[in-house]
Amino acid sequence: MFSATYLNAHFQKTKPKTGDIISKTEGGAMAALKLPHSPRLIQGRQPLVPFPASTMLFPKPPSSPLSNYSFATSSGFLTRTLALFSPGIVACKSSSLRGVRGNQSRIRSASVQRVAEELMEDQSKYSLFSGDSIRQRFLDFYASRDHKILPSASLVPDDPTVLLTIAGMLPFKPIFLGKIPRQVPRATTAQRCIRTNDVENVGRTARHHTFFEMLGNFSFGDYFKKEAIQWSWELSTKEFQLPPERLWISVYEDDDEAFEIWHKEVGVPVDHIKRMGADDNFWMSGATGPCGPCSEIYYDFHPERGTADVDLGDDTRFIEFYNLVFMEYNKKDDGTLEPLKQKNIDTGLGLERMARILQKVPNNYETDLIYPIIEKASALANISYPLADEQTKLKLKVVGDHLRAIVYLISDGVLPSNIGRGYVVRRLIRRVVRAGRSLGIKGERRDNLEGAVLPIIAEKVIELSTHIDPDVKIKAPRILEELKKEELNFVQTLERGETLLEKMLADASSNAEKSGTVPCLSGKDAFLLYDTFGFPVELTTEIAEEQGITVDMNGFDIEMENQRRLSRAAHNVVKLAVEDGTNLTNNINKTEFVGYDTLSTQAVVESLMVNGSPVIQVSEGNDIEVLLNKTPFYAESGGQIGDHGFLYVTGGEKQQTAVVEIKDVQKSLGDLFIHKGTIKEGVLEVGREVEAAVDAKLRQRAKVHHTATHLLQAALKKLISQEISQAGSLVAFDRLRFDFNYGHALTDTQIEEIEQLINGWIEASTSLKTKVMPLNDAKEAGAIAMFGEKYGEQVRVVEVPGVSMELCGGTHVSNTSEIRVFKIISEQGIASGVRRIEAVAGEAFIEYINVRESQMKNLCSMLKVKAEEVTTRVEKLLEELRMSRTEVANLRTKAAEYKALMIANKAFEVGTSQTIRVLVESLDDVDADSLKAAAENLIDTLQDPAAVILGSCPDEGKVSLVAAFTPAVVDLGIQAGKFIGPIAKLCGGGGGGRPNFAQAGGRKPENLPSALEKAREDIISILSQKTS
Repeated sequence: MFSATYLNAHFQKTKPKTGDIISKTEGGAMAALKLPHSPRLIQGRQPLVPFPASTMLFPKPPSSPLSNYSFATSSGFLTRTLALFSPGIVACKSSSLRGVRGNQSRIRSASVQRVAEELMEDQSKYSLFSGDSIRQRFLDFYASRDHKILPSASLVPDDPTVLLTIAGMLPFKPIFLGKIPRQVPRATTAQRCIRTNDVENVGRTARHHTFFEMLGNFSFGDYFKKEAIQWSWELSTKEFQLPPERLWISVYEDDDEAFEIWHKEVGVPVDHIKRMGADDNFWMSGATGPCGPCSEIYYDFHPERGTADVDLGDDTRFIEFYNLVFMEYNKKDDGTLEPLKQKNIDTGLGLERMARILQKVPNNYETDLIYPIIEKASALANISYPLADEQTKLKLKVVGDHLRAIVYLISDGVLPSNIGRGYVVRRLIRRVVRAGRSLGIKGERRDNLEGAVLPIIAEKVIELSTHIDPDVKIKAPRILEELKKEELNFVQTLERGETLLEKMLADASSNAEKSGTVPCLSGKDAFLLYDTFGFPVELTTEIAEEQGITVDMNGFDIEMENQRRLSRAAHNVVKLAVEDGTNLTNNINKTEFVGYDTLSTQAVVESLMVNGSPVIQVSEGNDIEVLLNKTPFYAESGGQIGDHGFLYVTGGEKQQTAVVEIKDVQKSLGDLFIHKGTIKEGVLEVGREVEAAVDAKLRQRAKVHHTATHLLQAALKKLISQEISQAGSLVAFDRLRFDFNYGHALTDTQIEEIEQLINGWIEASTSLKTKVMPLNDAKEAGAIAMFGEKYGEQVRVVEVPGVSMELCGGTHVSNTSEIRVFKIISEQGIASGVRRIEAVAGEAFIEYINVRESQMKNLCSMLKVKAEEVTTRVEKLLEELRMSRTEVANLRTKAAEYKALMIANKAFEVGTSQTIRVLVESLDDVDADSLKAAAENLIDTLQDPAAVILGSCPDEGKVSLVAAFTPAVVDLGIQAGKFIGPIAKLCGGGGGGRPNFAQAGGRKPENLPSALEKAREDIISILSQKTS
């Protein structure tokens, strides 16, 4: 165990002073504890309050922070004094409570603990360490050890292998892979992260979250195990004052080096270090790639349980709060490990977990990072969280956790949709809405919220965002608007789910009645309600049971597990693979881009590839990829497509010996420009000098459209809303495309105003300014960042003075007059809350007009009218077409009614106590509307009571069905909608309707005869039973 000498190195003894409350230990040692005059939070760089060594008797802290702690050593362990917030109450070894007036009562320790817990109910309100303070202390700790503090990356990663930023190391993946050079040898971050693979555990455990912050320190080929281990221990025990005897260490079973550092150099006892297998302590990025052993630090909430048979995976006792990954190997395809030339350190300390430990609360949700959100939701629900039952607390935790994720995702540009990242946001919103409704939270009809609840609670998330992401407050109006819109839409969906459930239960009951079995709602149907309509399975079960119907929970669990498996595959792995291409470029420097200043240059061929494989020489007719030492070609980025042009190889007397046509340029492995093209003439070899020439006309088109895009964003912000932000873009030679966050379609008037404003800026002939400056300076100057782009410390700023200023690496005109003219050609919605504008400018506008003029000439020729008469002529033709279609429909209906009269005599009678006329027939190729009219006509002809079932095949691969019942038949309990559905399924379709009339369709005309025969048998059987 830890020795007294070792412990005294971490905790300073204090002598009791007058007025201190004294607790005597068995050995006579004394510890003093002085009550504070007022509660306060410890912030800045004030010394942190050390933790008590043991909380066996008093596991929870008082609700007010204590300004002075004292520790006494007795028999090699620490003793803690705790003052209860009641006059004169002192906790003593005898487990008695003594009052200052002399009264005393003998009670058990458990009673003392219960009293203490009751008095500490509001403990989270006055936490000793705020989450913001913990975050800053971590960053400052490593900054003082020469780490560069870097800002958190977006939750939308620049990595196609993952959907969202799920780990603190993800932004550094290219460096770990050797794809790009390190900018600094050491870095530290507070990275925002999202994980939804185990969303069902949120609120059920003390530590699971969708949104969390990962505090990390990273070494890129600089320091390694020794420093990482020593600093992590120093941070934990000195900076955060965690008691050393409460910390446990895990190491990889074969990592003797880490074990020795922890034990011999740090001084952790052997019985506090656990060797664990590869599943727990060997980090791998994937099947191949960088990997290595890891070591973790755990906090022990119950040291009184001893050191025998300890399981660090026991969540009731331990929490892992710091993970150190020693990235020292590369796993090859054959499974062997080879040492990495550059060994790296990747660590992660969970902010929410550390806050739980330091703030001494029972779970992460009750820290000051999340609890204020829960309090807001509790107030709206008129619920006291401390007094609530566990199920209610779970729902409140879901609200608190999920809303953090939702707000930060929307802030980073992820809007609710049915695919990809958007579906993650939508699903989280629906879970919050469901939880809120079940808690009885009702929206306030204020501030145009229309009864929405989420924006009210989200205001608290935004309030807490200052030190996490300052941009959240700037984007607050858009975030709240998206939440309101999505919530109101989903409430309507939820209500439709209730209607669908009612139908499903009716079908389940009907099917059971026919088959003589117990009615049961299928697991597939229950999951459909849960996943698509947001209907909680608990509510589905409750409603079903009220009607005597069970729910197939096994089937539901199977569907749920299938979804979880897909979710884990999509979300839970950061793929770090050392690709074959990295070997090709190990000795190739980054490409020097000279395209801002020139459109042609002499360059040297550094490498050639055909079908992804390196080659030395390529001949005429082959498609190739070329790496040059420098290039004037712009590589696709920032929405702008890559340049086109040619590479020329010249021989003696400057005669061309080879010509390569370049059709695309892409960036790879950092700043390598890959020129993709075809050899039109000759042979190209590695090492040859070439003349790289960009197509000047196409470059000019790209420049025009890129600058026009900047003007478009500025016009949208000026005329429509300052909250508009870019959600994607394309700068091509023939057009520009701009996606932006906005919830409404633009009117024709707004589009005209935007065009007029932009063309006015163009006419003003303003010269652009381009300069390189530090990123922070650019942001302070008001420069707008482009969607999805990542920036270094130095950025390029493109400014149209008085109009726009953006961070942009693209190519632009020198003066707005070069754009000549701007025209919007389309505006449409592409996703919930996302609009898209397509436009043309410059030479592309002239092409656009020429094409439209040619089309108009052809139209005039066909219609034999002048251009100004085209609209009138087309309107007249459309009216004639409508009239003709109406005539045809009327004729079809009359024909169907005539056929109906011809077959009316085929009706037969069913029933004994009551005779019902029944007709089941096919009307060949009659369309659906005419079939409906025929059925209505037959019902009138046959009179009540009657049942008519008709079918037809109006088109190839199409079936129409209709069922019409008179009131007397419906009164027997027979519904047309329920009857026609199973018949339609035989034809590969479905349908339904009212009790007296229903239509259905199918895709298998060949099955219509047998389906109608089945209908005949069923209706005879049912009517015979009902009228017998």
